[in-house]
Amino acid sequence: MKFRSSLSNLKQETLFVAIILMASMALSQNASAQEGLKTYTGAFADGATYLIEVPHDWNKTLFLYSHGYIFPDTPNPPWDNADVLVRLYLLSHGFALAGSSYASTGWAIQDAFKDQIAVLDKFNQLVRQPDRTVAWGHSMGGIITAGLVQNHPDRFSGALPFCGVLAGSVGVWNDWLDSAFAFNTLLAGGQLQLVNITDPETNLINAEQTLSDAQNTAQGQARIALVSALVDSSGWIDPFSPPPCPTCYAELEANQFVSLAQNFDFFLYFALRAELEGRAGGNPSWNTSVDYEKELKISVDYDEVQALYKKAGLSLDADLKTLKSTQRIAADAGAVKYLSQNVVFNGEIKVPVLAVHTTGDDVVNVQNEQAYAAVVHKTHRDSLLRQAFVHRASHCNFTSAETIAAIQALLHRLDTGEWDGVDAEALNDAASRLPRVYDFLFPGAPLSRPAFVHYEPARFQRPYDGSE
Repeated sequence: MKFRSSLSNLKQETLFVAIILMASMALSQNASAQEGLKTYTGAFADGATYLIEVPHDWNKTLFLYSHGYIFPDTPNPPWDNADVLVRLYLLSHGFALAGSSYASTGWAIQDAFKDQIAVLDKFNQLVRQPDRTVAWGHSMGGIITAGLVQNHPDRFSGALPFCGVLAGSVGVWNDWLDSAFAFNTLLAGGQLQLVNITDPETNLINAEQTLSDAQNTAQGQARIALVSALVDSSGWIDPFSPPPCPTCYAELEANQFVSLAQNFDFFLYFALRAELEGRAGGNPSWNTSVDYEKELKISVDYDEVQALYKKAGLSLDADLKTLKSTQRIAADAGAVKYLSQNVVFNGEIKVPVLAVHTTGDDVVNVQNEQAYAAVVHKTHRDSLLRQAFVHRASHCNFTSAETIAAIQALLHRLDTGEWDGVDAEALNDAASRLPRVYDFLFPGAPLSRPAFVHYEPARFQRPYDGSE
């Protein structure tokens, strides 16, 4: 007990010191960044609001930030960054920041495209046209970032999508449908609404209850593993712990259960899809031609599924036959067209793109990066794309240092015309040269040292790009 008490005190003291360091660094940078800072706010005709910040020593480079998914009926302010320390770093180094709220919440990609370009026009009007504009954003903001430079290459010099939905809207919503379909068929008795959802709240409650009940049996756990395998769930949810060992199947499944139940997944599957369908004018997803046995065999979780089915005394072949014989879901053509426009990727990038992803992302799986690289490769634009991977669990878990290192690497590419310093060792070195105050995922968290790694994602299971 004495040892545990001492350890607890040490952790508390370390945390206190870290918070003081972070506060002092922020105050120091804040003084530099805020001196002479000009801030512009306002609203567009569609109701979207914008935020622009220009330091007194602006270096004529603008960072346009695209924020991620905002739940419907929740506050929707404008964002020009997602990390206070990164904000202060950029402002204190002469970079201007800008971003909008988008006119609506939810899967608001169509609004985002319009409103983010409107921010650039407003910046030109209020300040002047930047010499360089860098698009950046997280999660849904990552797909918006990649979509902006695809649709408006003349307005941007480069892009930094972090943890982005880079398989494109159609592919990722199909991927999520596959997982939901397996769950509904094998565990929920077909009682859930997968598309054309009329009562999202009740649908979600019923799905969560079914999931909770299934976790109480070995058979349910095996089927949860299969459901998770169809979205290549990482089975790693704690960013402050190493990943489970590859054969620790029970731990992997337990983490996948948490990912489905407590993270974003089931909201997307059984509730938030309704908001998307309202935008698209129907159901934009389908599984009419999917071979689930084939999909499972290319999953990173295939061995886990086989082991847990064997342990539970279940026939995996029988469940795959059930999936094969169950009535499939067709998409509405108009809705597919809408979702393709908002957005799928054609690979024809014309500016440098550095995409960054955590290897253990359990919401937007890291395989999204493989889908994006594959379509870029089709157009022979590989020289404009680099991808960096941070070995850490969960969605968008980057330290300020890792984010700044990626920003520095892209700026070097824009300055010199050469990709240099984008391999894992160089990015870790760059992040390590920053003060330790940047090595936090969030205030009050333990220190997290830079964790870039060499990594090659597995194949995305449901690719759909602009060539299809």
